[in-house]
Amino acid sequence: MSFTDAEVSYLRSQTLGRMATQHPNGTLQVNPVAFVVNDDGTIDIGGHRMEASRKFRNVRANGRVAFVVDDLVSVDPWQVHCLEVRGTAETVPRDPDSPAVGSGDLIRITPTWVRSYGLDGSTG
Repeated sequence: MSFTDAEVSYLRSQTLGRMATQHPNGTLQVNPVAFVVNDDGTIDIGGHRMEASRKFRNVRANGRVAFVVDDLVSVDPWQVHCLEVRGTAETVPRDPDSPAVGSGDLIRITPTWVRSYGLDGSTG
């Protein structure tokens, strides 16, 4: 699954998203996260002490994630930008040249499904 040019442009204009992961007991967790989109269409999630976090352990346990980036452009008229990704994730060692925020290992999302709206100037 690849992003459109508009989706990549939008992602690169943002710095904060929300990532949902699943605990081993089936409950869900969602956290605000810093991210970067890579040239190959994957998304890297970084952060302070990432490898000690519940989301990191959740990804290691099952590798399923959902990720959303959105913002409210206007309320009159109502205009929203939104991009939702569902996919698989893995924990990866940080490349020293990575622009991802934080230190230590990263979570890398590989999209399998993408939905966006409002990125072309239409209302959503």
